[in-house]
Amino acid sequence: MRSNTRRTVAAALVSALAVTALAACGTSGSGDGKPDKAAPGAPADASAPLDPNTKVALTIDCMPPAAKAAELKEWKEDVEAFKKIYPNVTIDGRSTPGQCLEPPRFTAMLKAKSQPDVFYTYFTDLKQVLDNSGAEDISAYVTPKSVPALDTIDKNVMNVLKQDGKLYGLPTSNYTMGLLINRKLFTQAGLNPDTPPRTWDEVRAAAKKIAALGNGTAGFGEYSVENTGGWHYTATLYGMGGDVVGADGKAAFNNPTGRQIVENLKAMRWEDDSMGKTQLLKWGDLQKQMASDKLGMFLAAPDDITYMVQQLGAKYDNFGMGPLPGGASTLFGGNSYMIKKGSSPDKIKAAIAWLNFKTLTVGKGQFDFARSKADGLPVGLPQPAFFVGAAKEQSDALKAASATMPVANFKSFLDNPVPPKAEPAKAQEVYKVLDKVMSGVLTNKDADPAQLLGDAEKAVDQVLANQ
Repeated sequence: MRSNTRRTVAAALVSALAVTALAACGTSGSGDGKPDKAAPGAPADASAPLDPNTKVALTIDCMPPAAKAAELKEWKEDVEAFKKIYPNVTIDGRSTPGQCLEPPRFTAMLKAKSQPDVFYTYFTDLKQVLDNSGAEDISAYVTPKSVPALDTIDKNVMNVLKQDGKLYGLPTSNYTMGLLINRKLFTQAGLNPDTPPRTWDEVRAAAKKIAALGNGTAGFGEYSVENTGGWHYTATLYGMGGDVVGADGKAAFNNPTGRQIVENLKAMRWEDDSMGKTQLLKWGDLQKQMASDKLGMFLAAPDDITYMVQQLGAKYDNFGMGPLPGGASTLFGGNSYMIKKGSSPDKIKAAIAWLNFKTLTVGKGQFDFARSKADGLPVGLPQPAFFVGAAKEQSDALKAASATMPVANFKSFLDNPVPPKAEPAKAQEVYKVLDKVMSGVLTNKDADPAQLLGDAEKAVDQVLANQ
């Protein structure tokens, strides 16, 4: 989901990868003595790095706007550094005044075939892009030679960008959901901010104590409009081991687990009075409440903290995170770049070289943490976290060394990883339906959870049937 909130922040790779990345520019072998195989339609030398003498021009969107001065400064620095490796590649960055991707504009762009050569997408956009013949199959071009970090990227992340075994994009960031808490309110309510609730019974008990502080303070907050309510319902259901859409392609939430979520929210809202009087909230509303110390908890991704600090004047040390209550799985999503359908092999190679340099190489681009710290940008959030194994451990250590925030506040979140689970099919349409469940139970004391879910099940099945 996160249609209004996805911002690119990054974790680091091991420093050895930086050396490998540069070395890759001068090698074309696979490392096993066998020639690489190109995918059908790709040239035989698809896996060979771009020849620095080749002249290529790229248009790339999501260049930071002037309002983001530090980010734009770094973009320009990265373009200049990249050109020292590939002096004949011209990068024409495109920026938009709002978010990098606004769904209506994105859809119109795809239909008009007017997307840049390298265009920004959300993980949930692959089907729409392919339905509009929008992106190149880059499988043959993406190898450990062109993207040295390739084998350290979580397969769950890479698989989101694949269809029928073909790769259509490279990730730039990802997120998983957790329980975001206000440490100040936890302390005032006699709760331990270092051990956020791990179950919904614990969330309910903590919310009562926080709401008892008075002065309009809510213990727990929830969304219910603009698709955000359905997004959070899905996240909650995943944490409890459920599914929104089953393996049969039909709605799978109208069951005891799905009803338990709605009944718990009804109890917290009307019996406990721990969710506040104001409802029909959307993204941005809960952040304002928490930043002003009027909300104790809500489900979120770590980059919500950056928004509250940079845009709302909050302090990093006032926030903490724990894993998604229930812990069965957690909703994950993220951002990527794809390459426009019809691009030449050299253009594809140049695009991959840029993405590797800007988004997937330690010490360069978004992983230059010393630079980010010097430029006043946040360093230390626990996500993105799409690297695994020793690379993740080393990247976490590098990030901590330049942290601008108290990373210990995320210890519960980091020490209790929850298996990631992708958003459901036709996510935005499904979330829109499920908004009615959330808004219904949070605004109507007499709402019937079974009726709300029954109606939603019929509507979601209709959405899913219209493939």
